[in-house]
Amino acid sequence: MTEAAFDVIIPARRASSRLPDKPLADIGGAPMVVRVAERARASGARSCTVATDDATIAEACAAHSVAAVLTRVDHASGSDRLAEAVDRLALPDDAIVVNVQGDEPLIPPALVREVAAILHTRPDCVMATAAHPIESAAELFNPNVVKVVLDRHGTALLFSRAPLPWWRDAPRHDAALDLAAWPPGAAPLRHIGLYAYRAGFLRRFPQLPPAPIERCESLEQLRVLWHGERIAVTVTTHTPGPGVDTPADLERVRALWAQGPR
Repeated sequence: MTEAAFDVIIPARRASSRLPDKPLADIGGAPMVVRVAERARASGARSCTVATDDATIAEACAAHSVAAVLTRVDHASGSDRLAEAVDRLALPDDAIVVNVQGDEPLIPPALVREVAAILHTRPDCVMATAAHPIESAAELFNPNVVKVVLDRHGTALLFSRAPLPWWRDAPRHDAALDLAAWPPGAAPLRHIGLYAYRAGFLRRFPQLPPAPIERCESLEQLRVLWHGERIAVTVTTHTPGPGVDTPADLERVRALWAQGPR
């Protein structure tokens, strides 16, 4: 895949209802947001910057030589925060910006690079993201696992929390649960919440009205499709490690981190 120059921005808010001070949680002797930045740097990104609404997070980044910019506290989404950061960093409209979530300290650097590279090769798309084959029926029917369906060029047709696609003519009632038996090329894909954007589109995105399907599914990427824009999708083998949303997630990630590089 073609190599591309890209910049990483990591949005990090201090407020979290399930895990207070989440970006500052210690993982192996450093704040989680710093561990995320280390993984992002290892991807070969041209620059890596934390975009935060909290001076304490910015100070923690500075203490570990991680660049940070302070953004407004009233952003409705991480994409809005990225848009402000793009302006503060004066990135040109054609720059490729990868949004790495601040609670993904085990994100594979190769996956960050892969998502940037696929957008570089798709001038018809304003965004790129990733997916991997669903591995169990439990994932297929779990509404917290987002599915994506692609066209023949690897462009997203639809994202949904529902089982998607649905094998209507499965030979048995329970055949849909046997993922190995699905027709070739039709097996369901799990969306990975990692995005690359063209900086110019990031600047436009906050002005796009939310879409009805976005509100229904609570999936911000559906706004992009609803407004007629295109999202390239790479189907990857670089599956991410677990993210951190709860105290139990944090303990799991700490244990995995202690096992060494992944």
